[in-house]
Amino acid sequence: MNRYGEQAMEHWKENRPQAYRELEDPEEFFTDLGEEIAQGIETRARALAGREPEGEGYMQRLQRLNTARLEAEGEVLRERVLLEEEPDQE
Repeated sequence: MNRYGEQAMEHWKENRPQAYRELEDPEEFFTDLGEEIAQGIETRARALAGREPEGEGYMQRLQRLNTARLEAEGEVLRERVLLEEEPDQE
Protein backbone atom coordinates (compact mmCIF):
# COMPACT_ATOMS: atom_id res chain seq x y z
CA MET A 1 0.00 0.00 0.00
CA ASN A 2 1.42 3.39 -0.95
CA ARG A 3 1.37 6.53 1.20
CA TYR A 4 -1.89 7.75 -0.32
CA GLY A 5 -3.63 4.49 0.55
CA GLU A 6 -2.28 4.68 4.09
CA GLN A 7 -3.40 8.30 4.41
CA ALA A 8 -6.88 7.43 3.17
CA MET A 9 -7.16 4.46 5.52
CA GLU A 10 -6.18 6.57 8.53
CA HIS A 11 -8.62 9.30 7.51
CA TRP A 12 -11.45 6.79 7.15
CA LYS A 13 -10.67 5.14 10.51
CA GLU A 14 -10.85 8.50 12.27
CA ASN A 15 -13.55 10.31 10.31
CA ARG A 16 -15.61 7.64 8.57
CA PRO A 17 -15.56 4.69 11.00
CA GLN A 18 -18.88 3.24 9.89
CA ALA A 19 -17.88 3.26 6.21
CA TYR A 20 -14.51 1.75 7.17
CA ARG A 21 -16.17 -1.08 9.12
CA GLU A 22 -18.41 -1.84 6.14
CA LEU A 23 -15.45 -2.52 3.84
CA GLU A 24 -15.09 -6.21 3.07
CA ASP A 25 -11.30 -6.06 2.62
CA PRO A 26 -9.88 -2.70 3.79
CA GLU A 27 -6.30 -3.62 2.84
CA GLU A 28 -7.24 -4.32 -0.77
CA PHE A 29 -9.58 -1.33 -0.96
CA PHE A 30 -6.97 1.15 0.24
CA THR A 31 -4.19 -0.43 -1.80
CA ASP A 32 -6.29 0.02 -4.93
CA LEU A 33 -7.41 3.51 -3.89
CA GLY A 34 -3.81 4.55 -3.24
CA GLU A 35 -2.79 3.45 -6.74
CA GLU A 36 -5.73 5.29 -8.29
CA ILE A 37 -4.83 8.43 -6.36
CA ALA A 38 -1.17 8.27 -7.40
CA GLN A 39 -2.18 7.86 -11.02
CA GLY A 40 -4.69 10.70 -10.77
CA ILE A 41 -2.07 13.00 -9.27
CA GLU A 42 0.39 12.17 -12.04
CA THR A 43 -2.19 12.80 -14.76
CA ARG A 44 -3.38 16.07 -13.22
CA ALA A 45 0.18 17.30 -12.55
CA ARG A 46 1.09 16.80 -16.20
CA ALA A 47 -1.98 18.74 -17.29
CA LEU A 48 -1.31 21.57 -14.83
CA ALA A 49 2.37 21.80 -15.78
CA GLY A 50 1.53 22.25 -19.42
CA ARG A 51 4.12 22.47 -22.15
CA GLU A 52 7.63 23.68 -21.54
CA PRO A 53 7.88 27.35 -22.50
CA GLU A 54 10.62 28.26 -24.92
CA GLY A 55 13.77 29.36 -23.14
CA GLU A 56 12.72 27.94 -19.79
CA GLY A 57 15.75 27.28 -17.60
CA TYR A 58 16.32 24.34 -15.31
CA MET A 59 15.21 26.11 -12.13
CA GLN A 60 12.09 27.54 -13.77
CA ARG A 61 11.20 24.08 -15.08
CA LEU A 62 11.78 22.53 -11.68
CA GLN A 63 9.57 25.15 -10.03
CA ARG A 64 6.80 24.75 -12.65
CA LEU A 65 6.78 20.95 -12.29
CA ASN A 66 6.94 21.00 -8.48
CA THR A 67 4.15 23.56 -8.27
CA ALA A 68 1.97 21.52 -10.62
CA ARG A 69 2.64 18.36 -8.61
CA LEU A 70 1.76 19.97 -5.28
CA GLU A 71 -1.37 21.55 -6.72
CA ALA A 72 -2.46 18.25 -8.27
CA GLU A 73 -1.79 16.35 -5.07
CA GLY A 74 -3.88 18.78 -3.04
CA GLU A 75 -6.78 18.65 -5.49
CA VAL A 76 -6.85 14.86 -5.80
CA LEU A 77 -6.49 14.29 -2.05
CA ARG A 78 -9.42 16.63 -1.36
CA GLU A 79 -11.53 14.79 -3.94
CA ARG A 80 -10.58 11.20 -3.11
CA VAL A 81 -9.19 11.01 0.44
CA LEU A 82 -10.23 13.86 2.67
CA LEU A 83 -13.92 13.08 2.50
CA GLU A 84 -16.41 14.64 4.86
CA GLU A 85 -16.86 13.16 8.28
CA GLU A 86 -19.80 10.92 8.97
CA PRO A 87 -22.60 12.52 10.96
CA ASP A 88 -22.55 11.58 14.64
CA GLN A 89 -24.70 8.57 15.26
CA GLU A 90 -26.11 8.79 18.74
